[in-house]
Amino acid sequence: MIKRRDIVTSILLSFVTCGIYGIFWFISITDDARIVSGDDRLSGGKCFLLTLVTCGIYGFYWAYLMGKAIMQAKAKNDMPADDNAMLYVILQIFGLGIVVYCLVQNDLNAIADKGTTVSQTA
Repeated sequence: MIKRRDIVTSILLSFVTCGIYGIFWFISITDDARIVSGDDRLSGGKCFLLTLVTCGIYGFYWAYLMGKAIMQAKAKNDMPADDNAMLYVILQIFGLGIVVYCLVQNDLNAIADKGTTVSQTA
């Protein structure tokens, strides 16, 4: 079961908390992507720590992994699966990581909507 999150609320909370909620959101969407795709390389805490230790460099690889994981998850759920991995990397390069979060969350929400057990959180 993955949680459906409101994107606008998540963005606002990220700004209001000076990025603290953004860290939680990063970890949550990474863990949710692992659950729906079955990709064991994705662990929210591990990915955050590696991004922090590498001064953001691992974040580019994370964006690529997320694109691939979402594609796998959509294919598993009989949804049109497009490969957005390079789009996510390009957005990450230009400092638009929050846009990547939004796109990933939108896809996770679509997958959650297709499921039977979903809980709504901010």
